[in-house]
Amino acid sequence: MAFNYDSYLRLEKMPTLWCWGCGDGVILKAFIRAVDKMGISKDDMCVVSGIGCSGRFSSYVDFNTIHTTHGRTVAYATGVKLANPTKHVVCVAGDGDALAIGGNHTIHGCRRNIDITMIVIQNFIYGLTNSQTSPTTPKGMWTVTQKAGNIDPTFDGCELAIASGASFVGRENVTQPRKLEKLFIQALEHRGFAYVEALSNCHINLGRKNKMASAMQNLDWIDDITVTKKKYDAMTPEEQLNLLPTGILKQDKEADEYCDMYAEIIKVHQGDRKKITQDDFEKKI
Repeated sequence: MAFNYDSYLRLEKMPTLWCWGCGDGVILKAFIRAVDKMGISKDDMCVVSGIGCSGRFSSYVDFNTIHTTHGRTVAYATGVKLANPTKHVVCVAGDGDALAIGGNHTIHGCRRNIDITMIVIQNFIYGLTNSQTSPTTPKGMWTVTQKAGNIDPTFDGCELAIASGASFVGRENVTQPRKLEKLFIQALEHRGFAYVEALSNCHINLGRKNKMASAMQNLDWIDDITVTKKKYDAMTPEEQLNLLPTGILKQDKEADEYCDMYAEIIKVHQGDRKKITQDDFEKKI
């Protein structure tokens, strides 16, 4: 029997506004299946999204949702999580939203290791606003802001997340929806900041302007630049150039989680320890 997505969707918002063949729908369905397999109540889930094609994610799912300003998904989600530490909080952002205007918030979400799952829909372009260069646009590709070909160095969001202290980092390709679903489950189960990059196609605003006019051509290109982490690790540095490893790239189950540390501070201040009065403070200075 085919999976019934209806109970997890706001059907009045259907059909989606995503372009035909867009990988965002594959990501949405993989996420819903992951939530269903985990048995998470819709009341126990909050999905926060920003601006861009990925921003519509929160409009379509029937959970607690927040549609935020550009680049601020992690900031909003941090507040939601600290106020509701037992709930699942998920950010959904595009590569521009998460790594350009929102890059600073992403870094500090990783650094704090707060228990949030961040799904970055990585399609190598600013899709909604018509093809501007994003931090992940490959060098040489045509964009409306670099019509002679992108000269910016390509940015690897997973490497940033690892270096910034995220305790879970993973990447998968929309041509592997079952693997993507499994990765979402692993990320949601992880206690700490989980950064998940879902490589998706934007054949309308990236592909057709770079000799990949159809969805399948764009997806074949993504297949060509991805390889499992096991195979990637066995390659020489020269062979690894311009390839993106997939799967779990980092997992640290022992790292301190921010909500737990925050709870300890609350215990201290609500305990029997002497409270510092204003007079005590003035004496100290």
